[in-house]
Amino acid sequence: MSRIRAILYAFLAAVFYAVNVPASKVLLAGVGPASMAALLYLGAGLGVSILSLVNRKDSTGSEKLTGKDLPFVIGMIVLDTAAPIFLMLGISYGSSANASLLGNFEIAATAVIALLIFKEPISGRLWAAIALITLSSILLSVEGTDSFRFSYGSLFVLAAAVCWGFENNCTRMISSKSTYEIVVIKGVFSGLGSLIIALIKREPVPAAGYIAAALLLGFVSYGLSIFLYVRAQSVLGASKTSAYYAVAPFVGSFLSFVFLRERLSRMYLSALIIMIAGSALVVTDTLIRHHTHLHQHTFTHTHGGSTHTHTVTHSHAHDHYVTDNEHGHRHTLKELEQLPGAAH
Repeated sequence: MSRIRAILYAFLAAVFYAVNVPASKVLLAGVGPASMAALLYLGAGLGVSILSLVNRKDSTGSEKLTGKDLPFVIGMIVLDTAAPIFLMLGISYGSSANASLLGNFEIAATAVIALLIFKEPISGRLWAAIALITLSSILLSVEGTDSFRFSYGSLFVLAAAVCWGFENNCTRMISSKSTYEIVVIKGVFSGLGSLIIALIKREPVPAAGYIAAALLLGFVSYGLSIFLYVRAQSVLGASKTSAYYAVAPFVGSFLSFVFLRERLSRMYLSALIIMIAGSALVVTDTLIRHHTHLHQHTFTHTHGGSTHTHTVTHSHAHDHYVTDNEHGHRHTLKELEQLPGAAH
């Protein structure tokens, strides 16, 4: 898969996921937090399993999971059980617009975990993007411009972000395997885990209409989103794919403003500008690659009846702009070493 297509998949995954927050805010009026998380994941698992039957050729052409992948699969399921419950609690206690943007702390968590535990290289440009996105998250975690206390809702959303940061890295380790299998396992087992928690908490059984709406929402905002996310992750890596989720809050907050009439404060607009700057850095970091090549040239010439051989070594550094069919270069040549006899 090309890098451009992977970027498109990452953006689409973010857009599909963005629908989750404002829609869940509405459905939580008739569904408990744990039950909501269960229905979202079960909708994802059931929906993608049906999708695999429709696209049988695509679903059977990938490598299946093996016993070596079991630790990452278990980690993925456990973390995916805890994270959405934290998110639903955060949405219940706070606004969905705030939860949409604050959830981007997942990007920073994913990158730090990828670097420290999974040894995934992270460029300076991506670190700068992560810093801007984290700053935006901090601005949104306080209630009002005159208050510096963290809200309970914000803390729950941050907890969800950290869980998903670990989960993103677990999924990254198996992202080269069958995407259908990963999403179905993630959806069904994480959904069952959340359902058990809902039963333990004795949450009331939602009405049939709420159940159907939550399952459909789960297929779109979790199933399709996770499917595209895993496909993108196999090319871009955990930290960079997660960074593209900075698009999700823009869409989620806009939907909250349009459909839920939630006010967009000055603090929100300031955080939005910072988030856009961070997102722009992520895009440029994906499309620009820095290379330094060492070249050694040997040439022979004759003058005055004598033959001379010269060898010159220099570095060739350039920024590499990646597209599907072509790429451009900005060149900088620097002579590093000229061996004896090369003077002329």
